[in-house]
Amino acid sequence: MGRKNPYILFLIIISLFTSQITYAGGIVVGRTRVIYDADKREATLSVKNNAESNPFLIQSWVDAGGEKTRGPFIITPPLFRLNAQQESNLRISYTGSVLPTDRESVFYINVKAIPSTPKNTKNELKLVVNTRIKLFYRPTKLPGKSFEAPKALTFARNNGHLVIKNPSPYHVVFSSLSIGSTFLKDVAMIAPLSQMDVVLPPGTSGSSVKWDAINDYGGTTARYEQPL
Repeated sequence: MGRKNPYILFLIIISLFTSQITYAGGIVVGRTRVIYDADKREATLSVKNNAESNPFLIQSWVDAGGEKTRGPFIITPPLFRLNAQQESNLRISYTGSVLPTDRESVFYINVKAIPSTPKNTKNELKLVVNTRIKLFYRPTKLPGKSFEAPKALTFARNNGHLVIKNPSPYHVVFSSLSIGSTFLKDVAMIAPLSQMDVVLPPGTSGSSVKWDAINDYGGTTARYEQPL
């Protein structure tokens, strides 16, 4: 008997599961970011189950940028069942830990959707999906407006590096950033009142930098350009 084709073996293994695959793709989170205004008691985030029949167990928490580092926020309820075609709101509350008052702080909301297991089901492959979005804690009375922050950025080219400065108290999340025909895909966000030093890819050329950013509502700002 000759050697079996590895691809055929792979298909056989997969076929053991394809009859019962539960996917968490029916869960939709209402926003791509949450702005927590310091003068409010809480913020909310909607979660909807668009699946036709499958319920999910929803587990939610906030981290400070690392999976094991929890942020100073509590989500209620932290764990609950969400039936098919139903929607629920997560309530996000600040615990009062000391945070800077002269700039925004960023944290991350995790919404994990765990599929249910039907009775008398065998050989089921569960695909658990964890949706992670940014949570911006915004102190009161910050100068300027958040939508003005992207335009306030400054850029300078120095010995193969791009120096980016953010003089505003708001985070700027890039939708795109480019010099000439080179897109700097690894530059995702710049913190408030900070400076970034980005190593440019070899061969980067161009006399100006172009960028746009994501606003508070998940949309894209106007496109800006600055000579280098």
